[in-house]
Amino acid sequence: MKASVRGLLRWLVPGMRVKRWILLAVASTGLIVAAVLCAFGADLVRALYRSLPDSGAGRGAVIGALAAAGIGGFGLALRRLVRSIAAGVAPRSRETPSTMIYRTRILDRGPSVVAVGGGTGLSTLLRGLKEETSNITAVVTVTDDGGSSGRLREGIDVLPPGDVRNCILALAEDETEMATFLQYRFAGAHELAGHSLGNLLLSGLEQATGGFDRAVEAMSHLLSIRGDVLPSTLTKTHLVATMGDGTIVEGETRIVSDPRRIARLELASPPVTPYPPVLAAIDQADLILIGPGSLYTSLIPNLLVEGIAAAIERASAEKVLIGNLMTQRGETDGFTLSDHLRVLAEYVDVRCFDLLIANAGTPSREMLARYRIEAAEPVVDDVGDGSAFGLTVIRENLLGTAEWAGKETLKHSPAGLARTIVRHSRTFSHRGRSYDATP
Repeated sequence: MKASVRGLLRWLVPGMRVKRWILLAVASTGLIVAAVLCAFGADLVRALYRSLPDSGAGRGAVIGALAAAGIGGFGLALRRLVRSIAAGVAPRSRETPSTMIYRTRILDRGPSVVAVGGGTGLSTLLRGLKEETSNITAVVTVTDDGGSSGRLREGIDVLPPGDVRNCILALAEDETEMATFLQYRFAGAHELAGHSLGNLLLSGLEQATGGFDRAVEAMSHLLSIRGDVLPSTLTKTHLVATMGDGTIVEGETRIVSDPRRIARLELASPPVTPYPPVLAAIDQADLILIGPGSLYTSLIPNLLVEGIAAAIERASAEKVLIGNLMTQRGETDGFTLSDHLRVLAEYVDVRCFDLLIANAGTPSREMLARYRIEAAEPVVDDVGDGSAFGLTVIRENLLGTAEWAGKETLKHSPAGLARTIVRHSRTFSHRGRSYDATP
């Protein structure tokens, strides 16, 4: 009985629109009781009253037992009813009814968030953010030309699916089960070796539907994702870098493998037009996030697409930058946090942003030693109070780990990063509820 009452109380989270219907059910039950009494008259009431024990303690015990049984039975019946309905609507869902109601009533009315980036950084952010709002738009770069994505791009002339696939999986309702299958890479010595199942599915859908955007929509529907994943452009293009000595290097893979410092980054054959829904999402956003992600190959490529940087600058949304944890060999060797900001400022006005979220945690010695072998170091936080860039700096321990390519790697903690955004952004605080509460 106590469990039933607790289950009922869990539903009374503000904004879930459950309390009004519970009150209506109670009031309606009272009306039915009143109708029965009117039908049978005062004699029935007297008979029931005389059946109670004469003593005050005994009478109180009976009244208390009847009330507890009534409340417990009502709560249990309501819980079972909703569970039965939920099982019929989503028979494979593992969510409890209260969690399902919480998600649909609260998360679906959360703020509109646009997250710009690519690679594992963006998917990590999305994985935590989807627990705070369902109104997410991920804007993903499509300039990757390495690995499975590069081979598919060259072999069957499709847009690179890798980063988009990771973002779709990050926003999926049942990410654990689907990731197991769609992240699987074929083994052996045949043409499919090294390709992920998810990449092949997206590329196949692109040819079957006649467009990469429609393929993304189809895969998003199949996985019931929370939010939208949008390619920044549908134009097939690639990165062109001018190195510090003036040499031109084309292609993401060649650029990151070149030891020389990158002086300037461009897209081949400009102008590269944006995917129109991207500009609409930026214009309507409550919050815009850039980062975490590889500076030159995940963040800046989106800003090179015509109109996207300008749309971000003029948007009325709150804007937040998220700093990287580690430097990246071939891209940001020796870069401090202020170095990242200065480079980013060449492509978008950093002063139009409100917050900079920086990591204050320290990796373990074992993890640092492992990264030093790969010529990577923690990004040194040297921005001070952020006034030089017009930013308010938020520092918290954001460290997490994840298995990547068969080994443990440093990543932002999805839940920790999302909670930091929720706590410090005015966008979420204006929603007037505690986003740390769990139904």
